Amino acid sequence: MRVAVGLRLGLDLCVPYQCHCGSLMDARGLHSFVCKRAPGRSARHHAMNDLIARSFASAGVPVTKESSGLFRTYGNRPDGLTLVPWHSGKSMCWDVTVICPPAESYVNGAAIEAGAAAEVAASHKEAKYADIDSRYVFEPIAVETLGVFNSSAHLLLNELGKRISAITGEAREASFLFQC
Repeated sequence: MRVAVGLRLGLDLCVPYQCHCGSLMDARGLHSFVCKRAPGRSARHHAMNDLIARSFASAGVPVTKESSGLFRTYGNRPDGLTLVPWHSGKSMCWDVTVICPPAESYVNGAAIEAGAAAEVAASHKEAKYADIDSRYVFEPIAVETLGVFNSSAHLLLNELGKRISAITGEAREASFLFQC
């Protein structure tokens, strides 16, 4: 709680020091969110990807994670793929990105509007997967460490929540999904 409040208020959270990756950790501790060698970075990504995969399964849609073979020319692979058609007779693949709005690359947009960093990250993912096979619908899922999703991911999670609600009979499934 102390860290969340300190980040929101822009307070110093630690003593500056040299990170094991070679970068300087500032007093606000923001580098820990973007460090390529920080264990929390991949843990947040895997937790979000698992949540999406479990949500599809709860909605009765079988998925596979990190499937290969969607690209013919190079080794990019999205985080997941539905094994049955999701929309317009096409399977959907997704790629999760967890980003930190106070990071230098996002801070200007994040200061102007909530969710701006997630939208920028989602557009980068769309560009990365622009040449995906036409048999698939691609969905970038960008979530900020402060809890804001990009707009298309928000719509996807609402749709998943509705499909889960139809199966379970619990009207609050979408709310539960966003809480997770």
